[in-house]
Amino acid sequence: MRVRHDCGRTCLGCGNSLPPAFLDLGRMPLANAYLARAQDCTNEETFPLAVAYCDSCHLVQLSDIVSPKKMFSEYAYFSSYSESFLEHARQMAESFIDIFGLATGSRVLEIASNDGYLLRHFKQRGIEVLGIDPARNIAAEANRRGIPTVCRFFGEDVAPDIVLNHGKADLILGNNVLAHVPGINGFLSAVAACLKPHGAAVFEFPYLRELIDKVEFDTIYHEHVFYYSLTAMRILAERAGLELFDVMLQRVHGGSLRIFIQLPGARPIDPRVARMLGEEARIGLTGRVRYTSLAQQVRELKEKLCLMLGEIKETGMRIAAYGAPAKGNTLLNYCGIGRELIDFTVDRSPHKQGKLLPGSHLPILPPEELLARMPEYTVILPWNIADEIIEQQKAYLHAGGRFIVPVPSPQMIEVSANAAAADVRSL
Repeated sequence: MRVRHDCGRTCLGCGNSLPPAFLDLGRMPLANAYLARAQDCTNEETFPLAVAYCDSCHLVQLSDIVSPKKMFSEYAYFSSYSESFLEHARQMAESFIDIFGLATGSRVLEIASNDGYLLRHFKQRGIEVLGIDPARNIAAEANRRGIPTVCRFFGEDVAPDIVLNHGKADLILGNNVLAHVPGINGFLSAVAACLKPHGAAVFEFPYLRELIDKVEFDTIYHEHVFYYSLTAMRILAERAGLELFDVMLQRVHGGSLRIFIQLPGARPIDPRVARMLGEEARIGLTGRVRYTSLAQQVRELKEKLCLMLGEIKETGMRIAAYGAPAKGNTLLNYCGIGRELIDFTVDRSPHKQGKLLPGSHLPILPPEELLARMPEYTVILPWNIADEIIEQQKAYLHAGGRFIVPVPSPQMIEVSANAAAADVRSL
C-alpha cells in the first residue's frame, strides 16, 4: 500500500531529492491498526518507518508513505476521551471567538474534525459550523451529536463543493491534521480556496523542535507523514498563496505549534514569526547536522527502558501499561516490548477496549482493571498527559503501585511513604 518507495525518494514539498533517512525505526504495523481478540496475529502487515530531512525546503518527512485511505477510512482515535485535550479545545474555541470577532452569521470549517469535540463550542454560541473527516465511524458519531460533518478527505477536489454548498469560511481549523496529509501543497491550496478574503486558518501540530530536544521519537508513525518546523511551514504556506501571520507555542501533545495563516495582507504579521524563524536557524533546525544525533539518543532510550523493565520482571513483579495511543505502539514495537514484559494495558476509550495493540498484542482492558489487578508497575504510554493519568489513578498509587514515564528518559513515579495524599516522588 505504499505510494512512494525508498529508492529515488523525492521531497513531498518541493520535489527535490531526499537524502538518506536520519532515523530508521524498522518495519512496524500501522499504529492504529488494533486487532480483534480472535484475529490472527501472525500475518500482521508491516511497513518501513524512517524519517528524512529535505535540504532544500527543510521539510522533515517519512521516507515511505502508506495510503491515507488505508489508515483513515475507519479510525480508532476519538478526541473526547482525554479530559485535558477537551479543556484545551474549549479554551481554543473561546479564544478564537474573541480574537476573530465570531458571532451569529460567521462560518467555521474544521478539517479532520473527529467527533465534533471542538466545533460544538462554536455551535453553542450560534456560529455556523461544518466538519470534514474521512473516517466513516467518526463522522457518523459527529453527525449523531448534531455537528454537521462531511465524510471525505479534504483537498482541492472537495473545496469547490464546500464553497458551493456552505460558503467560504471566516475561520478554518485543523488540529493535528497537517502532519497526516501527503499532498500538502494541494491541501493548503484548498484552504486558500475556502477562506473569505479576511478569514484566517489556524492549525496545531506537534513541533519538530520538541521531538528533537525531548527525544519524542514515538510521535513518529505512519499516519504522521511530516514533522514540521515553522521554517518549513512558512515555505509551504507561501507556495499555496498564503501568508503566515502569527505563531504560538502550546503544551499539548508534548509541545505543539499553533500557526495562523491568511490570504496575503489581511492582517499585519506579528513579530513572533520572525523571532521564531530566527531561533530555528540559530539552533540548527534548518541544517542536516541537527538531526544526526537523534538516532543514538533513541537507541539509548530503548536500552534504558528495556533494562528497567527486564530488571523489574526478574524480581517476579508484574508490569502493565496505561493507554493505547498510537505513540505507545511506536514505543513498544521499536523497543521489542510485548507480553513477555507487560501483561496488559488499559484505556478509557470503549472503541479500543477488548482489542489487542498492533505488534505487541497487549490486550486492552478498561481502566478499572488497573486497580483490580494491581500490577506493581505501570508504563504510561501517553506520557504527554501523564499528569492527568496520575491524577485519575491516585488510588492505584496510594495502594502501592508505581508509574513509569518512558519519554524523554525512563523514570519511576511513586507515592513516598511520608508524602501527603497528592504528592508523588520521581526516582
